[in-house]
Amino acid sequence: MPTQRITDRFDKVRAENRAALVTYIMAGDPDLETSYQALCALRDNGADIIELGAPFTDPMADGPAIQRAGQRSLKAGTKLSDVLALAKRFRADDEDTPLILMGYANPVFHMGYEAFAESAAAAGIDGTILVDLPPEEDLELRQAYEKYGLSVIRLATPTTTDKRIAKVAEGASGFLYYVAVAGVTGTGSADPEDIREGVERARKVSGLPVCVGFGVRTGEQAAAMARISDGVVVGSAFVDHVRLALESGDTGNIAGRMGELARELSTALKG
Repeated sequence: MPTQRITDRFDKVRAENRAALVTYIMAGDPDLETSYQALCALRDNGADIIELGAPFTDPMADGPAIQRAGQRSLKAGTKLSDVLALAKRFRADDEDTPLILMGYANPVFHMGYEAFAESAAAAGIDGTILVDLPPEEDLELRQAYEKYGLSVIRLATPTTTDKRIAKVAEGASGFLYYVAVAGVTGTGSADPEDIREGVERARKVSGLPVCVGFGVRTGEQAAAMARISDGVVVGSAFVDHVRLALESGDTGNIAGRMGELARELSTALKG
C-alpha cells in the first residue's frame, strides 16, 4: 500500500481537477545545504511530490544533465546515508509533501534492504524508484518495504505491453512512472497524443495513478502532458539550474531559480 501522504496528495489534486506536479533534484548537487533549500523552494512553489535523486556511479537511465549532477554530487562526497539525512531534515518541518527516493539498486542492496527500509521510513521517505530493479528481482525489497509502509514505484514505457504492465504493477503502489520517450532522461519530448492511449492502458491495467516524465521542461509542455495523465514529472530542467549557476559563477540563488521554474509549471497545471 502507498503511504498516506501519497494517497492524500493524489486525492487533493483530483479534488482540484488537475494533475500533480512531480519535481526531481539530485541530492548533494552542488552540496547538501543547497539541496535542502531547493526542497523547500520546490515545496513552497507548487511541487506536489518531490523525487530526491541518490547519486550513483553508473546511472544508465539518465541523460547528460542528471549524469553530470550525479557526478558533482559524488565528487562532493554524497552518500546514501546523506540523502536519507537530507530527507529527514526536510521532513522535520514538512509532514505533508511526499518524498520519493529515486536511484539505483546497488547502494540500497549494499546497505541491506531491511536496514534501508527502516532508515528510509525513519527519514520520512514515502517510496522509491529503483530504475534497474525489475519486478522479477525485487521480492526481498518489497517484503522489507511492506513492514514500513513504503511504496515500490515502477516504470512503464510506450512499448510496454498490457501483460508486462500487469507484471510491473504487481506489488507496486503509489503511482506508475510512465516514460514518455525512448532513451534516457532530458533528451527529448513526446507528443502527448502519441502516448495518450498508452497512458490510458497503463492506468487501466495497473489501477494506479500514472505520472508522465522524461522530456518535460516548460509550463506549456507540462500542461499538455497533464491533459492525459495524473501527474507530470520534471527533472532535468531543475538540475540544469545547478550547471548554469556553476558555469556562470552565480551560485547564490540556485534554489530560488528552481522555485521560479516550479511556480511556472504549477501555474500551468492549475490553469
